[in-house]
Amino acid sequence: MSGASDKRARRLAARLDPRIARRGLLGVGLIAAAAGAQADILGAEYAGPTTRYAHGVLGDAVEYGTLVIHTDRMEGISFEVVLPQDRVFEDIEPRLIDVDGDGDVEVVVVESQANTGAQLAIYDDTGKIAATPHIGTRNRWLAPIGAADMDGDGHVEIGYIDRPHLAKTLRLWRFKDGALEEVASLAGLTNHRIGEDYISGGMRDCGKGPEMIVATANWARLVAVRYDGQAFDLEDIGPQRGRASFDAALACS
Repeated sequence: MSGASDKRARRLAARLDPRIARRGLLGVGLIAAAAGAQADILGAEYAGPTTRYAHGVLGDAVEYGTLVIHTDRMEGISFEVVLPQDRVFEDIEPRLIDVDGDGDVEVVVVESQANTGAQLAIYDDTGKIAATPHIGTRNRWLAPIGAADMDGDGHVEIGYIDRPHLAKTLRLWRFKDGALEEVASLAGLTNHRIGEDYISGGMRDCGKGPEMIVATANWARLVAVRYDGQAFDLEDIGPQRGRASFDAALACS
């Protein structure tokens, strides 16, 4: 996907440099470095590399125990989510997405629990505000695709592939009234192979509205997936020929 090489570099850098940009206190959950009105999120990154959840789906046994959220509140002050020992961020990088449509971004991550596997979670500067259920089994993962108002109803949908190496099922979740609800699912699609330190595909809009770009379950073809609020519409957009073909699809070329 576009920018995948940069993401790989950031993941490698985090593995090699265990320093955490700490300002203020640490603890289980989110610790605010300053009180007051809700802050605007400017960026986020993973820190605290750990091997306590040795799934290795992204090519090594290192995941992250900390999410650092940078905001505009008191220049130089960051917030940190420090997970308990039975959880990790099993992910490539945090995603900044305005999930509630208020003009400010939230942070979307993949968070895994030792016994129940991965969930998609949303954080702001107050803590975790919404999450999908965990998959239900240790060492079971999900790979995010992206987010957009897929059906034009004013609410953002977030898509991911549930167990891209096993179930290979696209699941679409709508953020509404402060919670995530699953609105549709579709089997036979994927966006990740075991050991890759990147996720293929993503979200695009080439004039037909938002589309999720993924591969068929056998990795033979690329597919653009639309959702109109009632059903999925799939378009075959050509053979899968590696990351360059995904990049071309995302660039509408």
